[in-house]
Amino acid sequence: MSSKRPSKRKTILDLSYEKARGFLLKSESYFTMELPPYIAFDNLIKDTQKVLTGKKLSELTNGKTVRDYDDVNHTIVHNKDGRYAWRPLQMIHPVLYVSLVNELTGEQQWKLVRERFKVFAGNEKIRCLSLPVVSSSRRTNRAEQISQWWETVEQGAIELSLTYEFVLETDITDCYGAIYTHSIAWALHGKTEEKKRKNGSDVNLIGVVIDNHIQDMRHGQTNGIPQGSVLMDFIAEMVLGYADLELSERLQEEGITDYQILRYRDDYRVFVNNPRDVDAIAKAITEILADLGLKLNSAKTRASSDVVRASIKGDKLAWIFRKQEDPDLQRHLLIIHEYANSHPNAGSLDGALSGYHKRLLKSKRKPVDVMPLIAIVVDIAYRNPRTYAMAVAILSILLGQLNSEEKKAQTVDGILKKFKKLPNTGHMQIWLQRAALPINKHLDFDEAICKLVAGESVSVWNSEWISSDELKKAVAASKIIKKVHRDKLKPIIQSREVDLFRVHSL
Repeated sequence: MSSKRPSKRKTILDLSYEKARGFLLKSESYFTMELPPYIAFDNLIKDTQKVLTGKKLSELTNGKTVRDYDDVNHTIVHNKDGRYAWRPLQMIHPVLYVSLVNELTGEQQWKLVRERFKVFAGNEKIRCLSLPVVSSSRRTNRAEQISQWWETVEQGAIELSLTYEFVLETDITDCYGAIYTHSIAWALHGKTEEKKRKNGSDVNLIGVVIDNHIQDMRHGQTNGIPQGSVLMDFIAEMVLGYADLELSERLQEEGITDYQILRYRDDYRVFVNNPRDVDAIAKAITEILADLGLKLNSAKTRASSDVVRASIKGDKLAWIFRKQEDPDLQRHLLIIHEYANSHPNAGSLDGALSGYHKRLLKSKRKPVDVMPLIAIVVDIAYRNPRTYAMAVAILSILLGQLNSEEKKAQTVDGILKKFKKLPNTGHMQIWLQRAALPINKHLDFDEAICKLVAGESVSVWNSEWISSDELKKAVAASKIIKKVHRDKLKPIIQSREVDLFRVHSL
């Protein structure tokens, strides 16, 4: 039975070099974290591209070495699991980002990259399902990417239960933070061939160009790539695609043929009929990744003979099999709260809170006790960072139902003080500011983006290494704030601001 599922979605590899450049220079490609709609990067990227077009980066830096600066990018540290796993998401310095996009999407360079990915995908038994997708509708590219995961990984895995008896699930520990930048050139040019060419010092090789740009972004480090952009997601796929190729060759040498592997970024699902093949394939993946400086996460590696159940995340199954609503608003919210405690930072929490947000928007009755509802929502967000945007959207409705402007301002101030007790809450501050702006414009937020929104002059990324005044002007951080949108904010956050599957307005 074929393991291929039909897909009408275009990926970045279906685009010409000109269209790939346009795709990567979109605001939503530059930084993928969900932000309020008055924060956008279109003008910043457009003005930077205008100055850089037809020029080399070296012409605008006067020989200064960007690697001498360790604060070139702006980092918002995001909590992955509601506990101790932190993920630094970076707004790459726009000059370095645009320069790298321009280099990667040169006509010949793009041709080489596309041809190389064809080689990576040569074995139909190992399928990469995480190439950046291009929306052909009014939905965001991010929404299409998540639909791609659901349709090809989750549904595809269930379908494979008809053919295979066992599944192994595993992923890579700190994948982006561990990628060895020199391995990008190995992936695009071949490890042996690339090493022959002056030990990787041929700056004309696109793999070396990418390597050098990433080192510029990271204070000269050769381990780790910035996370938080479609560009870096795509560059990670170069290294992981190379690992797919190495794995294909290894399994062919070992005579293992009855298998199917679905890979979504750093997440592997390995399907087999012979349980001995599970260990052999896991060993091969481990050894190949080790050569690239990567390693499997033993805590998240598990094998199962229940392929259907293993294909669906445990937290999702738990949500499906429980009571999800209640006619009483507080009991409904407590159901979500209890689920959040049982499955911290679960993906299904977004959907549960989205449903509650929509219910509040439609309700014509004011809750009898608003403050307890606010307290429950705040506690959910406090322990589950992935819910920040939707939790604040709910809070915006509840705050509007308080009796006085003074009570609203006091409550927002109290919420902010509570979150300031946690480390790395920049993302929450950005969203809490969205709810607070129509109520109290003078709250003190630590996050630099919040200070920009408030009209303060603040440095977001370091541009001291740039000698061109024109380029410095182009990358002024104040451009990312759409003041007209900010100044016309409604107190209540609507679904179109926070719903992942919203559509772009015409």
